[in-house]
Amino acid sequence: MTRIRTTITTTLALAVLAGTVGACGDDGGGEDVTTTPTPAAQVETEADAAGWEEVVPGGDCQCSDGSAYNLWVREADPAKVVLYLEDGGACFSAETCAPDSELYKTVVTDHPSSEGGIFDYADPRNPLADWSAVYAPYCTGDVFLGDATTEYAPGLTIQHKGSANGTAALDELADRFPQATDVVVVGESAGSVAAPLYAGLAADRFPEARIVALADGSGSYPEVPELTDLSAGAWGTGDAMPDWPENAGLTAEQWTSFPGLFVQSGRHDPDIVFARHDYAYDEGQAMWYPIVGLPVDDLLTRIDANEDRIEAAGVDLLSYIAPGDDHTALTEDELYTEEVGGEPLLDWVTRLVAGDPVTDVHCTDCAAAAG
Repeated sequence: MTRIRTTITTTLALAVLAGTVGACGDDGGGEDVTTTPTPAAQVETEADAAGWEEVVPGGDCQCSDGSAYNLWVREADPAKVVLYLEDGGACFSAETCAPDSELYKTVVTDHPSSEGGIFDYADPRNPLADWSAVYAPYCTGDVFLGDATTEYAPGLTIQHKGSANGTAALDELADRFPQATDVVVVGESAGSVAAPLYAGLAADRFPEARIVALADGSGSYPEVPELTDLSAGAWGTGDAMPDWPENAGLTAEQWTSFPGLFVQSGRHDPDIVFARHDYAYDEGQAMWYPIVGLPVDDLLTRIDANEDRIEAAGVDLLSYIAPGDDHTALTEDELYTEEVGGEPLLDWVTRLVAGDPVTDVHCTDCAAAAG
């Protein structure tokens, strides 16, 4: 649920939101949070150079500490749009949600121009270079599924408003690009958990469009009470459950199974194309097992078992399983360099988003470093 690189260990010491702010969309009420501002001229220069526009959605949108939430929008081809759900950890207890835990992002810290891979618009190989994009930062510790205000300890109250933030991003996409014919929902790490759900929600908004969900870096998380109970309880995921016929009679614990999100979205709209990328022994996923009280066992076995579970429910899942213990690739240079069994990841993603035939790719010597 968190990207293995230095940004995750420093995000709690950084904040780009200026001054002292309250919850997004209110009049300054609630707990004040003092952050270190980034000069406005710097943000504007970055946005102008890459074509990104900042959008503050208001309403219930906010980060885990009550600070303001913003989106980024890039206008290009109005018919082809990416909804990106950012990475950034998770929290669900007094220990994991503590401000110094370094396990999750508490405020909006990143600008899309700092990303590579699918956001490297200068690389002519980028299959999404001419697509419009809505970039949803992540700062709620609830994998874009939460709808709760949870007090974990005196003085430690977390706003798990990931569902409001993610929905605001989808609202912006629908309002800005109403004629979209192709929508790709890309999620990395924490954002990848919710990618299939938001693909289903996008299908509701765009019933005639081709919808693709591409999840990067969460394929191993199992359907067990240790995960479903904590997400339903701490994050209030039941209140974010879509009003789909397929969800009738389900409890929050049943609905928020991570592989179950693929199943429920696939049952809701069988035309959605579901795909995922994982590293066989992803250290970013493995680190969460002892934190939630689960044995790590063999991560690749869990990844393969989840695919079997999803497909046994009648939902086709395209997969690209690479060797090694890296975490994500879609916003990294690895998008352009990774190759498994003679199949470059770049070619696989390019065909996927273009609607061309794609088959599963699976490493054989999976413990070896990817390359």
